[in-house]
Amino acid sequence: MVEWSRDSLGIELDSEQSALFRWAPEIGSEKAGSTTWAIFRADTDYFGPGHAEFMINYRVEDLDRMLEQLRAAGVRVEERVEDSRYGRFGWATDPEGNRFELWQPPADL
Repeated sequence: MVEWSRDSLGIELDSEQSALFRWAPEIGSEKAGSTTWAIFRADTDYFGPGHAEFMINYRVEDLDRMLEQLRAAGVRVEERVEDSRYGRFGWATDPEGNRFELWQPPADL
């Protein structure tokens, strides 16, 4: 998939098998946004249990507040939060058992 994506779509991936597509700020905002596109190994457990082949990643302003809101609504939320150079990440599961990711980007993104 890495070679196919590069050769067929022109997507150059970094060392972590991902590409960042930056887009212009929304009208009335000074902050630009981005979309991350990534390839995972076929045997990854990153998407959680089951047979999922992809995961939706939602960009949030305040990860801690969003996780608390989901917990209060009875959503199954993982306790682990990951802090990295790419921002903060948390995970939860929808009513159909699909794991989804919440991402609070770093302040400079």
